[in-house]
Amino acid sequence: MFDLKIINGTIVDGTGQPSYVGDIAVKDGVIVEIGSAVDGDARETIDATGFVVSPGFVDIHTHYDGQATWDPVLDPSASHGVTTVVVGNCGVGFAPVRPGKEEWLVELMEGVEDIPGTALHEGIEWSWETFPQYLDALAAREYSMDLAAFLPHAPLRVYVMGDRGALDVEPTENEISEMASHVRASIEAGAIGVSTSRSLNHRTLDGELVPGTFANSTELVALAQAMVDAGGGLFEAVPTGETGDDYETVLNEIALLAEVSKRTGAPVTFLMIQSMGAPDLWEEQLSAVAKANAEGAQLVPQVAGRPGGMLIGVATYHGLMRRPTFRRLESELSYEALLHELQKPEVKAAILAEENLPEDPNRQYESIADNMAYMFERLFVLGDPPDYEPTRDRSIAGIAEASGKDPWEVLYDSIAGGALLLGAFTNYAKGSQDHLAVMLENPDTVLGLSDGGAHVRFICDASLPTYMLTHWTRDRTRGDRLSLESIVRKQTALTAEVVGLTDRGTLAVGKKADINVIDLEHLTLRPPHPADDLPAGGRRILQNASGYVATIVSGVVTRRDDTDTGARPGRLVRSSH
Repeated sequence: MFDLKIINGTIVDGTGQPSYVGDIAVKDGVIVEIGSAVDGDARETIDATGFVVSPGFVDIHTHYDGQATWDPVLDPSASHGVTTVVVGNCGVGFAPVRPGKEEWLVELMEGVEDIPGTALHEGIEWSWETFPQYLDALAAREYSMDLAAFLPHAPLRVYVMGDRGALDVEPTENEISEMASHVRASIEAGAIGVSTSRSLNHRTLDGELVPGTFANSTELVALAQAMVDAGGGLFEAVPTGETGDDYETVLNEIALLAEVSKRTGAPVTFLMIQSMGAPDLWEEQLSAVAKANAEGAQLVPQVAGRPGGMLIGVATYHGLMRRPTFRRLESELSYEALLHELQKPEVKAAILAEENLPEDPNRQYESIADNMAYMFERLFVLGDPPDYEPTRDRSIAGIAEASGKDPWEVLYDSIAGGALLLGAFTNYAKGSQDHLAVMLENPDTVLGLSDGGAHVRFICDASLPTYMLTHWTRDRTRGDRLSLESIVRKQTALTAEVVGLTDRGTLAVGKKADINVIDLEHLTLRPPHPADDLPAGGRRILQNASGYVATIVSGVVTRRDDTDTGARPGRLVRSSH
């Protein structure tokens, strides 16, 4: 008898091959039979007639490093068919850590990834020092999905070099040797690779750049070589100039990462976006990647599936947050009471008539209030269901022109009811997603950049898997759609393969039974909304979906009809490199 059968589903197996109608049988957490008809009884049978059956989604770019120490669900990813997440990206994380340096790592994560320090302080129970010990702490927990982890460069550098590690100084030969030793121990303990950040946008709460930002090729090659010597893995980087404003810098970074790959044999993945300042640079980046790979490198750009930027609103940050009346009401009222007060005409008139208070250096993103007027062209009403490829008439500037209202009044009216606006500042430079279609279909790229668990009051791109299915394969009207088979492959087989998790990502006999059953016809992405449910009452933005009939991890149903079942079959995945 099988543990589970899924019958009559439209099987999209993750390989990119055409879909077909068939059955899947599962026993002991593994797919044991698959085909047009599978005979035999099962303890549970899911009739998937009219539904898509796909592998579980593998999200390789998340920041649940802290959340995973207290939260078994790992939302928002859990609500969108994700069955494996990878943490430790962008060179930041919580291990290794010297006793007494915990607060520094919290502030580093808060500054780089916008995760409330109060939540991290309240939620994390520090029980480790080395990275292998951190993995052991994760391995002792049970989750709704699997997770794997990179060893992050910034904590490692400070652990080995002390305070010098946070400065733009080169490590000594002994320090490089010690870092390499930690890399080998971490890979042998199950880390899937090493991550680093070279971004000038990644800074601590004090405004300092992330340790390792200016690491030279000698240091990077040593880390990658140690990873390879220990059995292999993936080297992940956020490159300098990732916003694409400086052609020479961006292309030099690709050359540097290609050098690391060619000298060590390590695959290297890095983040790639379209920027407003250089909207066509992505084409040169892909050409440079193709050339480097033809010469022996293994470069894998991570690309996004929709515009990136900010969610602007009363629940997050916005251009009116430094007006005195708003500041006073926000400090005195609950979120719901604040929204009620903002509906009063006299409150609206008072806020719109006021000047900004001076910027408070202790409050994050206060400068948005000064820059909001420059954002009106790029700030869009999302709607329900949310529209991530909006036309200009949905922008604050467009609405203001059509209505004859002042843009500040349009902004006020748009957010006073609790709605969140999309600030589309990357991957939308020409007002469409046509370039993303080309990026997604490029054979060298994988889907990334969801940042699940990070920027929790600014974005909610962990909903990307649902968007990929609804927008790209079914709903897009402003350009070409992409095939369901291609989109599924991009976030299952290819993402699993690049991080070395070859036991999952496709539906085939012998593969891990991580499976989604999806009512694609009715699959709906809901608007993002705030929830004050982090430790210490911290706020984050969540985004729900409807249409996931079942999400299955290791043969166990973890979500049924978009609701968590309470099952926790997910575990830490240790690399088998």
